Amino acid sequence: MANATKGGKKKWSAGVTEHSNALDLKPNIFESKDAKKIAKSLKHSAEESHRKKSSPYRSAMSMLTFYINRAGKNLDSDQKDVLNDAKNELRKEFGREAKS
Repeated sequence: MANATKGGKKKWSAGVTEHSNALDLKPNIFESKDAKKIAKSLKHSAEESHRKKSSPYRSAMSMLTFYINRAGKNLDSDQKDVLNDAKNELRKEFGREAKS
């Protein structure tokens, strides 16, 4: 179990991504190998949520950044690249300029 500690309890960060108070995320979306699919799913979740506290763009980007930062050391380099590419795809989805 990737989200468990030695004692068998889940890490709080896993709970945030599974039960976000702001976004209803598609299960295992961050495990996708398709950056565009991740971005589209996050955008959809952020736009449909009535519980978010900021703009849909900020909510979606915050959740993606949170996941990368909390899971970072456990991600293989290929998946980390996909998630970082998803940031640029998310920017494009919201009509913002992608960073190089």
